[in-house]
Amino acid sequence: MPDRKTPNVSWTDERLVGLCLQGDEGAWRVLVDKYKNLVYSLILKYRPGSEEATDLFQGVWLDAFNDLAKLKKRGSFKSWLISLSNHKCYHWRQQQRRKGQHEIAMDEPETLEEHTAISPDFVSELERQQWVREALRQLSPRCQELLHLLFFAKPPKPYQEVAEHLGLAVGSIGFIRGRCLKKLETLFEQLDL
Repeated sequence: MPDRKTPNVSWTDERLVGLCLQGDEGAWRVLVDKYKNLVYSLILKYRPGSEEATDLFQGVWLDAFNDLAKLKKRGSFKSWLISLSNHKCYHWRQQQRRKGQHEIAMDEPETLEEHTAISPDFVSELERQQWVREALRQLSPRCQELLHLLFFAKPPKPYQEVAEHLGLAVGSIGFIRGRCLKKLETLFEQLDL
């Protein structure tokens, strides 16, 4: 059980942002860990190379750190971060276009504005993915590992391999999986998914 005074992902963004503004490095690490996949997913929408994606990722978090005090509604951190990420990527894309070093690789020609506009469906999908990550983090380590092996590993692992990896009987995997999924369902309900 984590120390109640040590910031963790179950804390609200409002609380974490407040602690960051007070200089709490642990709260900042929690925010980065909580939203790193969200930011990276948005960056990948712009199709940068791997080095450029890394630079953009670091740039987004640097801008977020430097501008955090400008955030008026601390509870709106996620929305603000999405906007900040999109803004950073959009300007990167414009620079690349002006330099002529980067062609927009698309199946059908589009203007820069059409390609970089964030659709509400895309934002909703990013938010759903973030909710899943947040809910999974709240499960026990055994449930996290079991669900990862069964549903996220490429290729998914058969029960026999999962049982061997976790040191469990093969017959118990289905039962434990069911309990973990039930806990996950309860967490989704709490997150209002």
